[in-house]
Amino acid sequence: MAETNGSANLNTKNGNFICGVVEGFYGRPWTTEQRKDLFRKLKKWGMDSYVYAPKDDYKHRAYWRDLYTVEEAEHLTGLITAARESGIIFYYALSPGLDITYSSVKEVTALKRKLEQVNQFGCQAFALLFDDIEPEMSEADKEVFQSFAHAQVSVTNDTFQHLGQPRFLLCPTQYCATRAVPNVSSSEYLNTLGSKLAQEIDIMWTGPKVISRLLTVESIEEITEILRRPPVIWDNLHANDYDQKRVFLGPYSGRSPDLIPKLRGVLTNPNCEYGANFIAIHTLAQWSRCNVDGKRDLTLNDTVSADIKLETETEDGVVGEDVPSTLSPNMYHPRRALKNAINEWLAEFRKKRNAFGVIAKPQPCVVPTIPMPIVPSVNTCMSLTSSTTTTTTSTSAAPVAPVPAVTAAAVAAISTNNHLQALAEVCSSVMGTENFTPPPGVGPVMNSLVSDTKVVSEAVTLPSVVAGAVAGAVAEVLAGATTLPITAVSIEPMECNTTPTDSPAHLPKMPSLQEDETMVENTSTSSGASGSMQVELDTQPPAVNGSQMMVESPGDNHQTDGQDCIVKERDDDSTNMRDADRQLTFEDISLLCDLFYLPFEHGGQGVQLLQEFNWLKSNAQIVMHKSKGEEANNKSDVEEWNTRAAKFNEICSAVNRLLERLTYCSNRELLYDLYPYVWDMRGVVSLLNSYIKWLALGRFPASMASFTQGTYTWFSNGWKETFMSGDQEPWVFRGGLTADLQRLIPVDSGNDLFVYKAPEVPSNKIYTIRPYLSSDEEKVYAVCNQMNKCSSTSAVADRLIGDLLTLSPELCMVVEDETTIVGYALTALNLRTHNQKLAVAWIPEMQQKYPLEGLTNEMPQNEREAIQYFHNFVPDVPEQLNRQHPSKITCGVLPIVSDQSVPKRLITCVLAALRANGSFGVHATMPAVEKETREFYVRLGFVELSPPLDDSCITVTMCRSF
Repeated sequence: MAETNGSANLNTKNGNFICGVVEGFYGRPWTTEQRKDLFRKLKKWGMDSYVYAPKDDYKHRAYWRDLYTVEEAEHLTGLITAARESGIIFYYALSPGLDITYSSVKEVTALKRKLEQVNQFGCQAFALLFDDIEPEMSEADKEVFQSFAHAQVSVTNDTFQHLGQPRFLLCPTQYCATRAVPNVSSSEYLNTLGSKLAQEIDIMWTGPKVISRLLTVESIEEITEILRRPPVIWDNLHANDYDQKRVFLGPYSGRSPDLIPKLRGVLTNPNCEYGANFIAIHTLAQWSRCNVDGKRDLTLNDTVSADIKLETETEDGVVGEDVPSTLSPNMYHPRRALKNAINEWLAEFRKKRNAFGVIAKPQPCVVPTIPMPIVPSVNTCMSLTSSTTTTTTSTSAAPVAPVPAVTAAAVAAISTNNHLQALAEVCSSVMGTENFTPPPGVGPVMNSLVSDTKVVSEAVTLPSVVAGAVAGAVAEVLAGATTLPITAVSIEPMECNTTPTDSPAHLPKMPSLQEDETMVENTSTSSGASGSMQVELDTQPPAVNGSQMMVESPGDNHQTDGQDCIVKERDDDSTNMRDADRQLTFEDISLLCDLFYLPFEHGGQGVQLLQEFNWLKSNAQIVMHKSKGEEANNKSDVEEWNTRAAKFNEICSAVNRLLERLTYCSNRELLYDLYPYVWDMRGVVSLLNSYIKWLALGRFPASMASFTQGTYTWFSNGWKETFMSGDQEPWVFRGGLTADLQRLIPVDSGNDLFVYKAPEVPSNKIYTIRPYLSSDEEKVYAVCNQMNKCSSTSAVADRLIGDLLTLSPELCMVVEDETTIVGYALTALNLRTHNQKLAVAWIPEMQQKYPLEGLTNEMPQNEREAIQYFHNFVPDVPEQLNRQHPSKITCGVLPIVSDQSVPKRLITCVLAALRANGSFGVHATMPAVEKETREFYVRLGFVELSPPLDDSCITVTMCRSF
């Protein structure tokens, strides 16, 4: 086998094998400088091709007819020249399929004229892309062409001949097996392409699915027979433009080197973030030079594959794992390839490069994902036939988008797999659907050919055909018709975006999903009666990709709300020693890759996080506090629990260290690409660690397990297996490892608490949430007094937080920075019981401490109200509140905490503690005049109690179920 492959794989050396990158995703294109850097890397790694096809570079798709200006021509010519100097074939691709009339001489002439212009720039390789379009012809075309395929073939062949038969690629509308109608072998469309398209034109193919976990020899042989030529694989394995929370840093995998002699080539369509693609491209290059499948050949005499061993038996994933010494240089093993790539990637972090612009995911916001039935062996990808329909269902949890119709057998399978269906719905709720509006006819378009270092975004009016198609499609989806022609939704694009994105402007950002306004303490407007954090809206939108972009260089020193985000290098020895500790290591990058691995697989350390937290939560009864007379906990079991808790804390520290070192790296461009993901991951892991620390106190009932089972998670029956099988497109499982970890927190309907915007400037500021300790009392009081501007007495703090710290300390959390406590969230499990204790053990003491005789007109109003509260205390609790939202909460965070995720994570941890003690509802009471406080709780998912308890409207009660 090795010899056969070895001889056949000579095509990678003589130019017969196309290998490189297709920039074919939706969202912000790469810059000119990034593309030139890519050409140098491709040359270094022995690759030979680049396809220019950024969906949102507006003259590529939306305005495909428009010729380039002089300025744009200069940039494009420079790219073509740079590619040629590096020995890279520059394919210029055009996507005219949104609105072209194939039978129009004028349209075809415009297409030829556009490609002729680019040919004059020195380009000698071209591509026409007909992916992600309606599979229907216009009436005019129907009069001329026998079928849609005949129309595309005619235009493509004509253009190919007109340009002098250059290197040419075609991306078909049916570009994967699940898009083939009715299937690959019987598809009239694919058969027409195979028989009618000029033999010299190469055809692109993504495999069994849009994003294929595996590419098998058998599947490639099947499509080769139909197309009458070996395909060029457009590989979406590392594409991430369909998920805001995922970036893929794992190795090229699921494709045996045995495929190479059976393919015309492989082009990877990777992450939107250019800097995040080092691993993806580097490991593809390694794969292309191999001819033996290392994973398969190593396990010929073993019943367990090496891949499964690595997944289930290696605790540290890449770290500490030695690639078997039996691997020869021509054998490809993903883990060895990853190690090789990481060693080279480290140097990239140390290169000094500027960052342009704020941290922003370079992709459009997408319509909420369509929950799909998770049924193995049933094709749930949307069909391209106009006769296919979808049905909608309703649930009490959230609006549900249309679900593709399937066969009667599939429906029967679904009925017996309700739990798997629920998994899809859980995943779909990672990104909410509320407040979604169809796209308008005016939106931003992006141009990467007017600057070397940035992408310019401008608002323009879209072509009416394009804008109308998308607006109409989205409106129909949202209308929730009983049956809806699937063609109205334009199918998930090949670039993995699961939504109608025919429009080059795509969709407007949804504040409810992405731009949760910055929360800061607004003490100037607080009456001081509630002690809760106030909210102030940040009405200044960040400038992204425009002329107002901030430029950060490696040496910049940024001060943000008192935070020393970026520290300049100094010459003294002590600083040089600290700088050595700030350097990213191989272990740091290995952890980074494991946390953001591949679409169908979490890295070893990511799996370890899931397993350890689940074990600690499931076995928390081991450390449960026992009353006198109860049987003591088994000492060895307690030691094991504490040891594993310490191990989880070490992993959390490693993630903190990764984030901190990342903020110090010299390559600011790379930092800005990765920071939002690592920042979000760090927050979720830290939250899990905070909950573990609370569990370690053992202050929960023996019945906790019945309260904290929660919804479907990674450990639910069928979840992990379905996720890893590749039977579903990965957008069914939204959010990746970050979402899988957050689902383990026992707070139902808590997705809104994980929606927040990453800091616009990278910060190494670490906030830690932990259980309250008795030694914290003075600092917590200080925070409360500072927030309420109290300096003379502690009456306000005694009223707002004193009783909770004294009578319910086990359900209180604090947040601290590197030096001190900066916030708190304090709760009582049951207000009725709490008030009864209050009347006996707290109020008399406060009445004695603050006698009414001490009241003076000179006292601040909030202090007078606090003292009067003690002397007029009424312990009664309305039955409505006691029945539905019995727990009480108060939260406060100092204004120096600019990280808007902190209060949400703080609240989440407290809600999880309440849930473990059997509470499913919580409330906060505040004066009606404190509108900012009320708005804050609204942002934390609280709603006003209805009907209100106070008819006089003096106070407002905000509630939340969880």
